[in-house]
Amino acid sequence: MIQTPQKFTALTDTSTRRLVAVVPAAGIGSRMQTDKPKQYLTIQGKTILEHSLNVLLTHPANIEQIILAVAPQDSYLSELNCLKQPRIRIIQGGETRADSVLNGLNHIPSSDNTWVFVHDAARPCLTHGDMDKLLAVNDINGAILATPAIDTIKRANNHKQIQQTEDRNHIWLAQTPQFFPADLLRHALQTALQQGLAITDEASAMELAGFQPHLVQGRTDNIKVTRPEDLALAAFYLSQQNTKETL
Repeated sequence: MIQTPQKFTALTDTSTRRLVAVVPAAGIGSRMQTDKPKQYLTIQGKTILEHSLNVLLTHPANIEQIILAVAPQDSYLSELNCLKQPRIRIIQGGETRADSVLNGLNHIPSSDNTWVFVHDAARPCLTHGDMDKLLAVNDINGAILATPAIDTIKRANNHKQIQQTEDRNHIWLAQTPQFFPADLLRHALQTALQQGLAITDEASAMELAGFQPHLVQGRTDNIKVTRPEDLALAAFYLSQQNTKETL
């Protein structure tokens, strides 16, 4: 387990917290089988990345800064009109998601009152309602959006044969945003990476640091666009959200 410095254990005052966001967008999305990174594919006239950023930009809690971590020599950024927004800061991402998030966190001044939303670039269907649920969490363990597993979960061996059936009553599917005190998350990620530990999301780094992030049930339409068939599904969900907003 990662040892957490004592100074982090007293972070309990969230009444005056400042909000920032980090969006890792340096991946290439090879499973989409397209000629460009998946975050630059278009839905309803906007890129997936623009949809994802727009939800953060328009939330009434007023996120002070959105740090966008992109690949070196990203040739698609110039196509995005929203990057003219002064609250968006572009930085260079890393080789892995964890590296990109840590790079983003290193651009946030140290403060006990700063909390960070980390949100996937390719998760365009996030709603303000789900963000509000995260904002209601008020202890230093932080929280992530997640959905309870509804399918039967099988554990496989190396030959893709069923080894056992898991109890799905205790299985949740992680989403983003994931919401933590920025300094605490920076320490957890930095230490885990230095120790060569496996980091699959921000919550896993926090777990290794001895914290127990809250699971906040989110909407099932908050999908991550990963495979070609996800594009049509995301377009449908966004159209449904837009319809409800205009009723």
